[in-house]
Amino acid sequence: MRKILHADCDCFYAAVEMRDNPALRDIPLAIGGTREQRGVIATCNYPARAYGIHSAMPTARALRLCPHLTLLPGDFDKYRAVSRQLQGIFHELTPVVEPLSLDEAFLDVTDVENFQGSATWMAQWLKRECLARTGITVSVGVAPAKFLAKIASDWEKPDGLTVIPPEQVDTFVATLPVHKLHGVGPATAARLEALGIATCSDLKRLPFERLIDEFGKFGRRLFELARGIDERPVRTERERKSISVETTFEQDLPDLSSAQQALAPLCERLEERLARYGQPPLAGLFVKVRFDDFSLTTLESRGLPAAPESFSQLLEQAWSRAHRPVRLLGVGARLIPEEARQQLPLPL
Repeated sequence: MRKILHADCDCFYAAVEMRDNPALRDIPLAIGGTREQRGVIATCNYPARAYGIHSAMPTARALRLCPHLTLLPGDFDKYRAVSRQLQGIFHELTPVVEPLSLDEAFLDVTDVENFQGSATWMAQWLKRECLARTGITVSVGVAPAKFLAKIASDWEKPDGLTVIPPEQVDTFVATLPVHKLHGVGPATAARLEALGIATCSDLKRLPFERLIDEFGKFGRRLFELARGIDERPVRTERERKSISVETTFEQDLPDLSSAQQALAPLCERLEERLARYGQPPLAGLFVKVRFDDFSLTTLESRGLPAAPESFSQLLEQAWSRAHRPVRLLGVGARLIPEEARQQLPLPL
């Protein structure tokens, strides 16, 4: 039985700013772009969350919810430096660390002999050391599987520690809302709700064959997660799945023609990024469009060459879904997984 920790800093960017300026601790604070630049909130502290503000929210809306919100630009050099400190502490506990972002990571502590092998004591040590050395509070989840550890770290935020021992997995999972499951987004959650499924206990009542019929390959994943099964290992090296670029425009692009004109520089930037990564083999292309009403659509296609004409074709189809002015435009490429690349025939 594996022992997995998921460490997740509480409102990381805001926490670093509050650490460096204690006057910010008890007032609504957000890190993000300005209203004039049509920015979005990267993160906010808990006093700001009390007003309904959250990450990825447009700054203009956040300021409407809380006019006295203190808004700071992100200092990412500083945040990366703190992240390196935290990652160093993680590696003192175990070499098997999978960073997910600057402020969170999975740790496999199955083979750690310190702390008498107690994952709970390891989590307590981790929280103490991170706070003492960096001034940042970290919430930690402890479980025998990755998806459970991640759910557990969010269970008692902020400054939480939730442990799900192996013998309590079935009880914990039974009442777990299905939207908490790894990989279940809004669309899948809506389909499950339409089937009368709200919790994992409900999900377990659906036969395996029915799940496959309804959700294809993901049906197997749902079958396993509803039973607390997640065999994904903690990976010390994360594999890049896609490469993309995007931009948010200061003024909405009013029609398809103006969006097509804005596509060329994005395609050039994507081409440069692909070159920096050694022109990896591609599985497909995609465009991402956010309209002026903040609705978002993504269109993907396989088999097209990574050329401006391909992205122009995808953009035309994506824009036709709403026929609205465009606020954000992005282009990207899905990469063929490393394992599959090794099976590709060698070029002649």
